[in-house]
This record gives sequence, C-alpha cells and structure tokens, in this order.
Amino acid sequence: MFLLTLLTSLVGGAHFASAYAHNQAASFETLFETFRLAYRHPSFLLNGIPFAITLLTILLAHELGHYFACRHHHIQSSYPFFIPAPTLIGTFGAFLLIRSPIRSSRALFDVGASGPLVGFLVALPPLAYGVLHARVIPELATDGNGDLIFGVPLILKFMTAALQPNAHASDLLLNPVGRAAWVGLFATALNLLPVGQLDGGHIVRSLSPRAHRLVTLLLPLVLVLLGAFLWQGWLLWAAILVGLLFFRMAPIYDPTPLNPNRRFAAFVALIVFLLCFMPSPLQVR
Repeated sequence: MFLLTLLTSLVGGAHFASAYAHNQAASFETLFETFRLAYRHPSFLLNGIPFAITLLTILLAHELGHYFACRHHHIQSSYPFFIPAPTLIGTFGAFLLIRSPIRSSRALFDVGASGPLVGFLVALPPLAYGVLHARVIPELATDGNGDLIFGVPLILKFMTAALQPNAHASDLLLNPVGRAAWVGLFATALNLLPVGQLDGGHIVRSLSPRAHRLVTLLLPLVLVLLGAFLWQGWLLWAAILVGLLFFRMAPIYDPTPLNPNRRFAAFVALIVFLLCFMPSPLQVR
C-alpha cells in the first residue's frame, strides 16, 4: 500500500510541479493529462518526488506520533497503513489500527493529540520553504476550466507576513514542497475536528465526555451549513461524522482528569486547529 501511495503521490506531485513551472493554477484537466503522460513516459514522475516525499513524511510523522504514544501506554497497535488514491494529492491519508482498549483519559489524550501536534511541527519547515520559494502572482493564470483555488489557512498568512512581507498569501503560487505542506496542514485540521473518534474527538472526550457527546451531535450540522454556503466537501464530511455515530466507543475505565501539562497541550491543539482550519479549503473555477 505504501508503494502504491508513493506512485499515486508522484503523479499528483508531477502535476503540481508542471503547474508551478508554467505559473499556472493546478486543474483537474491537467491532472488527467499528467496520468496519461506518466503512463507513456514514466520518467516524468521524477518531477513529483519533492511533493510525494514531503507529503508522505508529514503523514508518517503524524501516524508515528500515535504509534509511539500507544507504545508508551502499552496499547497494541499496527504499523501505519497508507491509502493510495488516484486523486489530486495521490492519497486518502494514512492510519493505524489500535488493537487493545485505551483504558484511561490521559492515555486517550496522549494518543489523540500526539499525531496532529507532531504532524503540524513536521509540516512547518516545508511550508516555510514553500513560502520562501513561492511565486507572487496577483493574477494567477487560469482558463476557467476546472482550475483549483486553494484556501489560505491562518498559519500561511502569518508565515507569508514574516517571510514575504510585500506579498499577500492569496497571491502565492506555492511550489510542490509548499503545496505538500498545505495538504499536511489541511489533514491536521480534519483530524482535529472535535468529534467522534477523530483525534480532536479523543482530545475533547479526555477533557469532558459530556462536551464530547454534545459536540459530536452538533458539529455535523455546522458542517452542513459550511457545505451549503462555502465548500461542498463539508457535506461529505458531515455524512462521515454522522456515520461515526453508529460505531461503538470503548469505555474509559480510568477517568482521572488531565494534569496541567496535558490541559496546556489541549489548548495548544486548539490553537493548531485554528491555524490550520479553512472554511473554504478548495474551490473549482
């Protein structure tokens, strides 16, 4: 699965590299052309190495954060699995299987928070590199035929202000390394949604099971509203979160409250979520 994910990510990376080289927005039309070109000329995939290696490193760091937290608490888990997909980024992410109960609130917090926090930290250097080497194009070249407009998270705005003070974040055409970091940040925001059995849900449940139940019921409604007015992809996520309601969550046998350090880490996780979350992450023009 990892090798297949590497292959599909190379295709996505080659697509971003081609768009960056021509100062153009990525588009679904050129993505389909990239698949055909990669089939006829496999060496073209070498252009996708920076994107693929950066993205898979961020995803692996995220999952290893979970893995070593499980090891610390003597929780049995699998090694990370990668999910290949012939999509814009070449993957549906990665996951690991937890094969034994998480018995305490503190263990639940550690397992939930470790992945997003580690993944976020690993994504920052390639994002900085991407901003430093981004091309400032106020009128990004598009032809209106499936061109993709990427959202701008707060962390990208702050990094642009620090590293490209004369540019607006929305005018940056990120290179493939920066775009891979963007994908990693978006994945971090999705995982930190404070609901169900997502990482953010684990964090909220470790703090307050009652708040977790309430947010798990209300957040899909919020995503439906976001999907109706901003990005239709939120409708799919609302459906996924509703589906998670039918999965039984294992009981917590040791509800010892989180210590001050973990509560501070929960606050940091909230800040990371706000820095990465985008109400409208992707638009097609």
